[in-house]
Amino acid sequence: MAFSKKTGRLRMVFVVYWVLLAYMVAALVWWFIALNRQNVQMMDYKELQLKKDDPGYLYKTIAIEDEEKRKKAQYAGEGAIFLLLILAGAVFVYRAVRRQLRQGRQQQNFMMAITHELKTPIAVAKLNLETLQKRKLDEQQQQKLLQNTLQETNRLNALCNNLLLSSQMEAGGYLATNEELNLTELVNECVNDFTVRFPLREVVMKAAGTCFVYGDRFLMQMAVNNLIDNALKYSPKECPVVVRVEADEKSVLLQVADEGKGIDDGEKQKVFDRFYRVGNAATRTAKGTGLGLYLTQKIVRQHKASIIISDNKPMGAVFSIRFNKK
Repeated sequence: MAFSKKTGRLRMVFVVYWVLLAYMVAALVWWFIALNRQNVQMMDYKELQLKKDDPGYLYKTIAIEDEEKRKKAQYAGEGAIFLLLILAGAVFVYRAVRRQLRQGRQQQNFMMAITHELKTPIAVAKLNLETLQKRKLDEQQQQKLLQNTLQETNRLNALCNNLLLSSQMEAGGYLATNEELNLTELVNECVNDFTVRFPLREVVMKAAGTCFVYGDRFLMQMAVNNLIDNALKYSPKECPVVVRVEADEKSVLLQVADEGKGIDDGEKQKVFDRFYRVGNAATRTAKGTGLGLYLTQKIVRQHKASIIISDNKPMGAVFSIRFNKK
């Protein structure tokens, strides 16, 4: 409700601004017309003051006409400059307000999503623990509830890490390290972790030998985890997620491929925006806050690497990160 009121006030200010802008442009045009009319009248008056029998009459007439043209060009030039400045300011304000409205909507969606994302694992873990406390269950049932609780706890931990890291990176408070990392081993650890957390999902690791890169271990783990988690969210449960690591003479390539619905070309860059999620509130069924891919791109850029999205065949998406070898 508060956001709606704020948005309504912002829209009202926006409308008032455009009305004032239209008034300023109209006043500028009227100013040019009035000055040009005054200029013509003054030149006509000067011509009336000339005597036709004056030997220099023709020369003075030409001088007056030249002066009239110069004044007209001066007014036109000044008016054009003022108009360009006004239009440039209008475009800047328009983009700023539109960006503010978009960010406001994204933040509102984020707050709704984060509330759900925080409450759900807490509620599930609480329910599981209460069940263990109040009922006598056999060993298999206990292990299942404990596994489910651990899975929700890991999910909550990953969410908190994303939130904290996002805040630290935005404020420039995270000091990254730069060490030699065995990327193949790191990715394999991440894949094994997801296999344990989601025993019913298939995450396949394909590595062409041992590949080394330089970077921050924690950030690299988070980037890989975010990509795998994103692939699992947006692909059918029966379809595998394939993670590849390979290298050539100049670079190391990390790919995470899924067999979901894929990503439209128009949204392949937007998905890296903060709080952005594919689709709309009515069509989004996957859990998430819109921070995972945003952080992944920030981490990739910090490691001076590149990330692109391509279409998987026959369907799905492939996220590819290419690291330069030192």
